[in-house]
Amino acid sequence: MPTLRPASSWLRSSSSPSSVSSPLQRAMGGGQRSLSASSLYVNVPCDDRDSDQTSEGDSDSLSADEGSDFEDSSRRNMKKRVAKRPLKTTPAKHPKKGSRMVRGHSQKESEPPASDLFDAVKGAKSDMQSLVDEWLESYKQNQDSGFLELINFFIQSCGCKGTVTLEMFKKLSNSEIIRHLTEQFNEDSGDYPLTAPGPSWKKFQGSFCEFVRTLVYQCQYSLLYDGFPMDNLISLLTGLSDSQVRAFRHTSTLAAMKLMTSLVRVALQLNLHKDNNQRQYEAERNKVPGQRAPERLESLLEKRKELQEHQEEIEGMMNALFRGVFVHRYRDVLPEIRAICIEELGSWMQSYSSSFLTDSYLKYIGWTLHDKHREVRLKCLKALKVLYSNRDLTARLELFTNRFKDRMVSMVMDREYDVAVEAVRLLILILKNMEGVLTDADCESIYPVVYASNRALASAAGEFLYWKLFYPEYEARTVGGRERRRSPHTQRTFFHLLLSFFVESELHDHAAYLVDSLWDCAGSQLKDWESLTSLLLEKDQNLGDVQESTLIEILVSSVRQASQGHPPVGRVTGRKGLTPKERKIQADDKVKLTEHLIPLLPQLLAKFSADAEKVAPLLQLLNYFDLNIYCTRRLEKHLELFLQQLQEVVVKHADPAVLEAGAHALYLLCNPEFTFFGRVDFARSQLVDLLADRFQQELEELLQSSFLDEDEVYSLAATLKRLSAFYNAHDLTQWELYEPCYRLLRKAVDTGAVPRQVILPSLTLVYFSILWTLTHLSGSGASQKQLLSLKGRMVAFCELCQSCLSDVDPEIQEQAFVLLSDILIIFSPQMIVGGRDFLRPLVFLPEATLQSELASFLMDHVFIQPGEMVKGHSQEDHLQIEQLHQRRRLLAGFCKLLLFGVLEMDAASDVFKHYNKFYNDYGDIIKETLTRARQIDRSHCSRILLLSLKQLYTELLQEHGPQGLNELPAFIEMRDLARRFALSFGPQQLQNRDLVVMLHKEGIKFSLSELPPAGSSGQPPNLAFLELLSEFSPRLFHQDKQLLLSYLEKCLQRVSQAPSHPWSSVTTYCHSLSPVENTTEASPQGYPHSKKRRIEGKVLQQKEDSSSSQEESLQLNSIPPTPTLTSTAVKNRQPLEGLEEMEEEGSSESEFTQSQLLSGTQRSRFLSPQHSQTPFNPSGPGLGKQLTRLSLMEEDEDKEELETQNESGEEWQDPDKHSSPSEPGLDLLDSTELRI
Repeated sequence: MPTLRPASSWLRSSSSPSSVSSPLQRAMGGGQRSLSASSLYVNVPCDDRDSDQTSEGDSDSLSADEGSDFEDSSRRNMKKRVAKRPLKTTPAKHPKKGSRMVRGHSQKESEPPASDLFDAVKGAKSDMQSLVDEWLESYKQNQDSGFLELINFFIQSCGCKGTVTLEMFKKLSNSEIIRHLTEQFNEDSGDYPLTAPGPSWKKFQGSFCEFVRTLVYQCQYSLLYDGFPMDNLISLLTGLSDSQVRAFRHTSTLAAMKLMTSLVRVALQLNLHKDNNQRQYEAERNKVPGQRAPERLESLLEKRKELQEHQEEIEGMMNALFRGVFVHRYRDVLPEIRAICIEELGSWMQSYSSSFLTDSYLKYIGWTLHDKHREVRLKCLKALKVLYSNRDLTARLELFTNRFKDRMVSMVMDREYDVAVEAVRLLILILKNMEGVLTDADCESIYPVVYASNRALASAAGEFLYWKLFYPEYEARTVGGRERRRSPHTQRTFFHLLLSFFVESELHDHAAYLVDSLWDCAGSQLKDWESLTSLLLEKDQNLGDVQESTLIEILVSSVRQASQGHPPVGRVTGRKGLTPKERKIQADDKVKLTEHLIPLLPQLLAKFSADAEKVAPLLQLLNYFDLNIYCTRRLEKHLELFLQQLQEVVVKHADPAVLEAGAHALYLLCNPEFTFFGRVDFARSQLVDLLADRFQQELEELLQSSFLDEDEVYSLAATLKRLSAFYNAHDLTQWELYEPCYRLLRKAVDTGAVPRQVILPSLTLVYFSILWTLTHLSGSGASQKQLLSLKGRMVAFCELCQSCLSDVDPEIQEQAFVLLSDILIIFSPQMIVGGRDFLRPLVFLPEATLQSELASFLMDHVFIQPGEMVKGHSQEDHLQIEQLHQRRRLLAGFCKLLLFGVLEMDAASDVFKHYNKFYNDYGDIIKETLTRARQIDRSHCSRILLLSLKQLYTELLQEHGPQGLNELPAFIEMRDLARRFALSFGPQQLQNRDLVVMLHKEGIKFSLSELPPAGSSGQPPNLAFLELLSEFSPRLFHQDKQLLLSYLEKCLQRVSQAPSHPWSSVTTYCHSLSPVENTTEASPQGYPHSKKRRIEGKVLQQKEDSSSSQEESLQLNSIPPTPTLTSTAVKNRQPLEGLEEMEEEGSSESEFTQSQLLSGTQRSRFLSPQHSQTPFNPSGPGLGKQLTRLSLMEEDEDKEELETQNESGEEWQDPDKHSSPSEPGLDLLDSTELRI
């Protein structure tokens, strides 16, 4: 099949030096710079260098090609093709009679037709083929008006209201026409048909592409080779694709690429016709001379010559589009344009592989794999997937694969999950169709992805793992077809391979994630529970302890996956539900696994009863059974065996995980709806009787004797743990465990002679006893005596827990705090809500002493410095994480007490004042508490914030004294905390006006509440508190600032001593109240402006425009271009020298003066005459047009910065913003808080 030739050879074959200028050349008007590919259509001397020559824009765009591995081979092949073809001197095709060139002076000039074509494509109401046929008829009747209609269709598709008239088309070149249209492109909005929202534009792109495809299809036997319409259309699209207006560039690139795709299809049909013609010619020529028809041979030769000419013209058009549009636009600044180019290139390679599937074209996809935008990388991977899925094409991809394999492997760790998924699927195709290409090191970098949190990515990696490790060995043992594949020996091979990978790789501790990753590709093997259980019950198995535990976990995970279909904890899936077919399969699998495992579960428990790590997951299997099968299949004997094994396990073990699993399994069976409920309830009573009798005996020994050995203590603690676990799931009130446990705890508090391991489960038992009693009384009409008795028990339990808060053992303290916080919430005033007023006698509020002890416990056990957490040797990471979770649990319990009204809300200041210092550990909890507190009472919450700052300031003042207080690091941290508090008010300036003014007044009173000693010239000790108040000044209105300045002046007059020099804190606060500092007031309703970069150091030369709206549309600050980053991993952007991100209202005037930072919202100050270094004449020529055109050009760096702000702005949204639909969805004002 022929390959694409350079445009120069196509032109040499279709024109001669003596021919007149073509219509295309006259339309071009002398090769303007705006048409970068215009040189492709001009006759040039026959020289080999011309095939590689491009315009100036070409050389810039192809500068990266010069060092390519593919460039030399591509250039050599192109030279060979040119050298093989002799120079042709065939005369140029003259235009048909009545064409534009002949009748240019005879026809009366007319205005372009109406936008019927554009409206028809936009509406998509008529058949596209009929629409193109109508245009063809109009074109045949009047070529000028028909072609102008087509041109104006593309212009209108760009969103431009300007039109091309016949006079413009005759007298102006394409570059001048485009310049004229650019000046008329003065749309207010940045949207154009391809990006415009709304239902009317939703399907425009599809209709637009369909029109271009149909246009080429309908013209492939007529106008396609006419020379006038297609050449001028390609020339226009090439010029538009080089425009700086995004709408022109985007729309014309899409049209050009779709035009190229349609031409590729035409070229394929021409190849097919040529092959048919060649076969017919050979068949006719091979006939005997008597049967040969010379006329047919001559007609076939003429046909072949015509097809060859058509093919050369098509190849020239494709070459012109590729070099004129694709080469420039495949790395356009707009990601949508880059994605279009790569997507179409992939389709060309797939359909016309003989010409396009070469290294000269593959390199563009390889380079674009490093694109920083998700959509472009995704298009690259999808294009490559189509190529690698065809084994016949993989031989041509060897050099490309060797060059870009490392990049494709690294994209498995892409920050965008859908890109990473496509990368893994591409590697699966390479693994299947190109043996030996992926090395062991490449595969080992993909294996850990099976444990990724995203399920789609993990599932794709599981499929790769299956085809790499499991499938070859698995299929090698399946000689004999499907029946052989299902043999037990083959299934065991799969599980042995799975075990070896999980154990030897040591990538993760939980096999459930590996099972979930393999479920989609190896679900039938994982659901082979017969092989799994036979491996576990086999006596002569060669499995170690770790392998047995792993195999049990795989069994439980596969059963859970088949029964519930949910991924493991922490793994995200985008699916909302199951289809009816999937639910049917799930129900069938649940029945199958239940029928198989019910008889074998007692055997498994009996074999592994001594190992707690293996028994606990086996007991969890009952969660996934269809328990009705015990009745319907008459399997009660297996139920009896299970209950016996369960009792043995409970009596044998004291591990919390085993006891919890056993209690829950018995709870599932104790359903009164089951026919076997009586048997299970009897077994439960027997078990609890045994444990209660043992507890009574051991308790009497403890209470009577003064000394207990370790065995007796361990036995009593184990019995209490068993009773506590079962009391959590079952109602054991009839065994009356409260009194003995309370006696035990009372002795522990009075004498301290009770061991710690006994106190912990005793506290839990008393807690569950109170809750079960409350459950009974809540469901029926309880007497007053019963309610008072329960409250007495509850109060006594709270006193015990309060005493335990001062225990020396930290575990007892934490357990008492958790139980106390829970029971106080349960018996809070909210318990009577919902028509339960009869429970009012049970309402209990703690006394002041208990509240203070709870707050003190929080300070001692939660808000502790990192150095205080490590005791002795350094702790392991997992232990530190567990301790952090425990501290978060304690803080959450205390915050719930605040929000439910159990504790005084002022106690929240003890939490809020640590917001900034412990933001990484508890920031989300404190923020949610602050949000809920504001919803309860906004005014009170503001006072609490001020109280937190007062407490911190007083502590710092007592520790360091008033001298140099505002220079201490601790004071700087307090300013950061005040800034966070100020940002928490959100952008609703009017709604928070009274609160912020009140906060300032109270702060001013506090700062001047203590005066310096008489005769002293020093400042008041609390005066530095004004600097903290300055962080709240941007939330004030201008009028309120003036009132506060007057109020401050009156308060300062009360100070007897006049300062010899102004106090710095007062100066800073007054500057914060100056009108110039109000950065939020300029925007309506206090909404913040978009943040811009500030420039530190030398101020760059800027220009100022008198129109504020035009000024905002330009990027006045000169920002260095953002370096190109690969997006394989999330990277922290390094700050450029001289650039810094700051919030507009986040710093005071003094800080602004010292750091000399320029904000985007303070342009008026920055561009004032005393700051501007370059004068600007607003009356310059063409300013409005220049500004209009510049406003349509995309500023990619601003767009990326705005996206970053939108993502980070969610951190500081006001909780009440949903109350008003007119308020913005994002609080951009507060987003800079993330960079503190």
